[in-house]
Amino acid sequence: MAVKIRLARRGRKKRPYYHIIIADARAPRDGKFIEQIGSYNPMTKPATIEIDRDKAFDWLEKGAQPTDTVRAILRFKGVMYRKHLQRGVSKGAMTQEVADAKLAEWIEAKESKVAARVEETRKEMEEFRKLVSGEAKPKAAAPAAEEDASAFREDLVEEAAPVAEETPAVVEEAAPVVEEAPAVVEEAAPVAETPADDAPAEETPAE
Repeated sequence: MAVKIRLARRGRKKRPYYHIIIADARAPRDGKFIEQIGSYNPMTKPATIEIDRDKAFDWLEKGAQPTDTVRAILRFKGVMYRKHLQRGVSKGAMTQEVADAKLAEWIEAKESKVAARVEETRKEMEEFRKLVSGEAKPKAAAPAAEEDASAFREDLVEEAAPVAEETPAVVEEAAPVVEEAPAVVEEAAPVAETPADDAPAEETPAE
């Protein structure tokens, strides 16, 4: 029988929470299960995770396969790290005491980070409630931002003015090019009169 460590959905519409269960891979998602080892609530900030690390580790050692989401939860709670350390103990790379000390240190550092995040969220909620109730006023925008914006607009106006004055100079330079065209026509006229001057010279032998 293939055993999976997976989530079973609970809660109402758009407000879900999940149980972390051990179940047969053939059983439906919210159907029969072997054992419940924890819970997962993604609606809180940060997400609330409660799990029995010892039971999860025992089921992993027995060959139970976690789903992708449950694997991430086990990694976050240190169960996968414990399995990694236990593999080193079985190969003789470290003693059991050293592995337990490393795991305890890792869990303590992780729990301190989570506690700091929870405290930060609590302060944000307190500030939001004070703002809604009117006890605190919203922070005013810095006046320096408006001064910088006005200076930026003045710079744009000053830089744009010389560009408009330079346009007529281009038109004046192009005008003399059109006046040179008649000179070419006048030089071509004498070339057409040359055959008329040579005509009497050809008629003289006939007399």
